Amino acid sequence: MASTYTNLGVELMATGENAGTWGTKTNANLNLAEQLLGGFKIQTLNAAGTGANTTALAVDDGALTGAAQNRVIILGAVSPQAITGNKIVTFPLLTETFYFIKNSTSGAYTVQLKAVSGSGATVTFSATDKGYKIIYLDGVATNTGVIEVPLGDANEVTLTGTQTLTNKTLTDPILSPAAATAGKIEFLEGTNNGTNKATLIGPASTADVTVTLPASTDTLVGKATTDTLTNKTLTSPKVNEDVVVSSTATELNLLDGATVTTAEINYSDLATLGTSAASKVLTANANNLTTISGAVLNTEDTLSDSSTISWNVINSPVAKVTLAGNRTMAAPSGTGTAAGQMISLLAIQDGTGSRTITWNAVYEFPSDTAPTLTTTANLGDIFSFRYNGSKWLLIGQTLALTLS
Repeated sequence: MASTYTNLGVELMATGENAGTWGTKTNANLNLAEQLLGGFKIQTLNAAGTGANTTALAVDDGALTGAAQNRVIILGAVSPQAITGNKIVTFPLLTETFYFIKNSTSGAYTVQLKAVSGSGATVTFSATDKGYKIIYLDGVATNTGVIEVPLGDANEVTLTGTQTLTNKTLTDPILSPAAATAGKIEFLEGTNNGTNKATLIGPASTADVTVTLPASTDTLVGKATTDTLTNKTLTSPKVNEDVVVSSTATELNLLDGATVTTAEINYSDLATLGTSAASKVLTANANNLTTISGAVLNTEDTLSDSSTISWNVINSPVAKVTLAGNRTMAAPSGTGTAAGQMISLLAIQDGTGSRTITWNAVYEFPSDTAPTLTTTANLGDIFSFRYNGSKWLLIGQTLALTLS
């Protein structure tokens, strides 16, 4: 009686057969059993032509050459085989068994696994799936099916799959950039992962970027929304030109800003222009009368004494100088002098006294005669002037003042 073979090619020797070759055939069966349990096969796919074509995996009775007689099968090559169309790989009709299959192809094409005959289930590697699958052949001869066995739990998060994480904490996650120029995070609207979303796009930079979200009781300020900022400091803010403050506004608070660099501030018909420390109020009425509830102070500055004394009357409209010799007073300087400006100078004799001042011609005195300074040491004389657009007119003088 001749030997027979199982569906996986193992030789079943009949009694009395193969005299003298039992050892060889038994060793061949043992090698085949080892291969069936853990064998590894690289199977190049049929590359003839383009489009879909089929590669058949075979079983060779009593031999180790059949691709379907290995537990692990690599489809393509160790270095991925480039395919030019969708491929089909068929398995022979076998007893129930399973395989580990790796898709080692390159190119955006599918690889389908199916039985060589029958109309049962199939398993397909998608065009982007270059991973492993465990498949099970049910061994039904009339309707053989190939079934995929999931690698892990059905709810397991995979590298390339699309899953929704609910109530999960991600520790130090790294978000891959959505484009080469910037990172992007998208927030879906409300509950149930709605379709409307907000997009947070980072700068085109390789440096780390930190975004601090507000506390749960705060609200983010929108670029195009109308919001009220309370107790916020704006560093180097820019206010667009021609900003309109309506006449119904209560007040415009200038606070303690050191410098206004714009050409002018137009207050229009506001009833209250602003407040300063201790609630001193600056108001204007329809008769162009501006009222300040507190005093306006020009602090007294000290001029540098020299043979010719310089006086910037814009920066220091109220000034003093101690004369250590006979001096010449230069014409007032400063950008923006205008008719109607008032200035005041305190000229102090030093410990010697009898110092004189020669005034520049732009200073105008009654009868074109400059006053004679006090000669007594350590006393002071005050001179006040008003500018008429071309000359500084003396409007008052007080001499021989004791200063301490």
